[in-house]
Amino acid sequence: MNYPNNFKYTKEHEWAELISSNQIRVGITDHAQSSLGDIVYLDLPKVGKELKAHDTFGVVESIKAVSDLYSPVSGKVALANTDLITDPGKINLNAHGEWLLVIESSDAKSQYDGLMNSDDYTNYVNSI
Repeated sequence: MNYPNNFKYTKEHEWAELISSNQIRVGITDHAQSSLGDIVYLDLPKVGKELKAHDTFGVVESIKAVSDLYSPVSGKVALANTDLITDPGKINLNAHGEWLLVIESSDAKSQYDGLMNSDDYTNYVNSI
């Protein structure tokens, strides 16, 4: 699997994309959706919720398992992709194209820079 170079990644299999100087878009990786199988349920936080890096922000449920979702950065939920709540299976079709949240943070760039790049994430996935 090729992981987009314009994203950064976490060991919990979330991707992050810096979309402005203070906003990061978040989703789950193709590796995560592939491991989960058919996704049937998604729970996301409400806009305005404060998140801390590595804390749970929601749940994704598939026919195989229930998994927590972890915030790659600290900040406030600026947007939640509520369309995915009614059709979570879209994640299986295009995990890197379907975002879950946009997180707003005054130090978004420095937090983003601290995440794994595509090569590091690929090596990590291949080692587990």
